[in-house]
Amino acid sequence: MKQLRTTSIGLFFLLAIASVYFILQLKFTFDFEQFFPIGDPDLEFFKEFIEDFETDDNFMLIAAQRENGVFEQSFLEDIHDLTLKARQLPYITESQSLTKLALPLKTPFGLTTVPAIHMDKPSKYKKDSLKLIKDPRFVNNLISEDGKALVVALKTEGRLTLEQADTLMLAIKQLVDSYHFEESHILGTAYFQSELVKMSKREVLVSAIISGILVAFILFLIFRRPIGILIAGVSIGLGMLLFMGLLGALGRELSVMSALYPVLMIIVGTSDVVHIMSKYIDELRKGLPRKEAITITIKEIGLATLLTSITTAIGFASLLSSRIGPIKDFGINAAVGVIVAYVTVIFFTTALLSFYKKEQLTYLTEQQNFWEKLLEWTYQITVLHPKRIFLSSLILLVFCGWGISKITTNYHLGSTLPIGAPITEDFIFFEETFAGFRPMEVAVFAQGDHRAQDYAVLKEIDKVEQHLQQIPTIKSVNSITSIYKSINQASNSNKASAYVLPKTDRQFKKAKKLVSRLPNNNTNILVSKDGSKARITTRVLDIGADSVQQLGMQIDNWIAANTDPTIATFKRTGTSIILDKNALYARNSLLEGLAFAVLIVSLLMAFLFKNWRMVFISLVPNILPLIIAGALLGFLGIELEAGVSILFAIVFGIAVDDTIHFLSKFKLAQNKGYDVEQSIHITFLETGKAICLTSVILFFGFLVMLFSINPASVTVGLMISVTLFTALISDLLIIPVLIRWML
Repeated sequence: MKQLRTTSIGLFFLLAIASVYFILQLKFTFDFEQFFPIGDPDLEFFKEFIEDFETDDNFMLIAAQRENGVFEQSFLEDIHDLTLKARQLPYITESQSLTKLALPLKTPFGLTTVPAIHMDKPSKYKKDSLKLIKDPRFVNNLISEDGKALVVALKTEGRLTLEQADTLMLAIKQLVDSYHFEESHILGTAYFQSELVKMSKREVLVSAIISGILVAFILFLIFRRPIGILIAGVSIGLGMLLFMGLLGALGRELSVMSALYPVLMIIVGTSDVVHIMSKYIDELRKGLPRKEAITITIKEIGLATLLTSITTAIGFASLLSSRIGPIKDFGINAAVGVIVAYVTVIFFTTALLSFYKKEQLTYLTEQQNFWEKLLEWTYQITVLHPKRIFLSSLILLVFCGWGISKITTNYHLGSTLPIGAPITEDFIFFEETFAGFRPMEVAVFAQGDHRAQDYAVLKEIDKVEQHLQQIPTIKSVNSITSIYKSINQASNSNKASAYVLPKTDRQFKKAKKLVSRLPNNNTNILVSKDGSKARITTRVLDIGADSVQQLGMQIDNWIAANTDPTIATFKRTGTSIILDKNALYARNSLLEGLAFAVLIVSLLMAFLFKNWRMVFISLVPNILPLIIAGALLGFLGIELEAGVSILFAIVFGIAVDDTIHFLSKFKLAQNKGYDVEQSIHITFLETGKAICLTSVILFFGFLVMLFSINPASVTVGLMISVTLFTALISDLLIIPVLIRWML
């Protein structure tokens, strides 16, 4: 027996060493494509669209602000220099700003160009500023409406890797800092990629440290003896170490949701450890020898803990129904982590425990009497006031139904960014000052014998473009028509009123000849190579996923009613539209996943208790926390998005643990010959304390996530803490009432 225990401990020691090596191999990743819903038809269309053109988020924007206005020579020279030097940055293919931009002008000697800003002629600044701020091509894109900020627009190489994004962002920040602008801001996919991965790394470290400190404090309150605290702490830490090492060994990449792993592993491991150690100490207090005490502990609590681990893993595995890659990965990883924690406790913790006596692990204090009095009082409430408990539950359900009806999926990109971080401030700046970040594309398909640059097709595109420009939340619109409008304007002394398509077919043909002679006219990114397709690029303010969807439907309806489908057809697409669909899929997969989890847990309960009444009794107190969680989302106005949707799987998977421990003890008491009432009473006194302690650990463990700078993590932590506390109340009050009623 002793040799077996020593072998088990030694094996875990070797696994721990191997885990340290594999943890060093772990990689963090972030890419918007990860959050694209797998198998979505709009996603497939978008992939085909960017093959003909290019992705719609391959840009970086650098904004520089000057409170007294941007039309000051030294400031403009800095912007111009920044534009030129930005072209030398790694992974940048193009750079543009108003200081580098030249506008076409037709003269008697042919087509020429004039600068958008006459940098070396301050006397023309006033005229330049009035012209540019009224020009739809530039305002909200390259210059702000108030004339206090300019943008340097950079084009990046396709999809950048994390390493490439980090390299680019370091170079951009060093370059921008060298100019000492009054205020500067950056926006772009590479920026999101770099900063959100940094946030993930910080979150994993901070959550692990804070959770560890919290658990150590709770373990001290529970056991009070150094050996007891050390065994529990080492067991919990070892479980997390093995889990993270396993992820490294399997080559799993960590996403922005990885911050939850340390918290989950610590609190799940703590729950298992507390149940095992509490039972072992209770058996030692009865006078049993250590060998017999550990055997009983493994048989009784080991089985219940196995079931709780399985149900918790099922809760996480329900996330496999999601179409969103990082959520599926989180579900798989978390389910594996729960099993790793269980294996560690059963084979390592029990082996270590069996070497020590109860006096070395803990000592009896007034704490024990406190728990006995509290649980006895709770038991008496269930005996004396079953009708009040039942009616209160019904009232709570009705109230929660009202809250659930208020749930919104109108999530904003800004609400998912790190709290108080520079990237969030930059995002808000571009939302308020320029055209924002959300790209929306309109794909144009020339019909019949028409080509994308035919006059008839361009007039249809112009109709749509003009309609989009009238929508307040769309601040930037561009298409192939802008080139022809610019040529028409150049042919009419650059009058602002002449920025329209040529009015006759003859004028258009002349303009088309001039367009073909223009160097770098960018038609290749606005019209497909075969000339059959074109694109209208826009950026939409962050008004929320549902609002953007409603806006899109209005646009589609307008297009159907006001354009000629025999000449051209239109279809909205783009990165933000694909991402916005996550809210819908999150809701649907959430319901599907939970339904599957409830079914599997029901089957497990049926197998364990072999009584359909016990299945019903076990499910009711665990459905209630889910309903409360949904109600809280509605009442608090929390937007249901991908990161938040996982909380229901966590709540169900963990909440059912206490139910299993309670009902398992109840069944064991009945098997020993006690009647229903005696079995309930014994369960309260012997298992109630462990249930309460683990619930307290879970409550404060998830509450640690309030220290996160990730809004989704803060929401998940708060919601889970509150709902798991209600799950404890539900278990202690509702289960006894249901047992008396149904058995």
